[in-house]
Amino acid sequence: MYSESVLDHFQHPRNAGELPGADAEAEAQNPACGDVLRLAARVENQRLTEVRFRARGCTASIAAGSALTELVTGRTVAEARCLRRDELLQSLGGLPSESIHASYLALDALAALLARLAEM
Repeated sequence: MYSESVLDHFQHPRNAGELPGADAEAEAQNPACGDVLRLAARVENQRLTEVRFRARGCTASIAAGSALTELVTGRTVAEARCLRRDELLQSLGGLPSESIHASYLALDALAALLARLAEM
């Protein structure tokens, strides 16, 4: 059973869609289930000013992408790098054990995005 927060993020995803003019984009995939999460960000003075996501996957993956964008928007790149899985899970009200992969997918996408930004 999903928490109210997960269902809300799934039914009303925040920051979903393309981000024209993004400074960086990155994608993570879960080969076991086929879920894909793509992040795009704009950065000013090392701060993530806008972060958007696109997801193809289960309820938990879409909710995790939505929650992740809310958590990291406004943070510096260094602060975003320190985001912990338990912080993401707490923002979602937890995930069932069979859906925990969604939190790893979101954080993998974030790590890939931050690596792209570091290359700039």
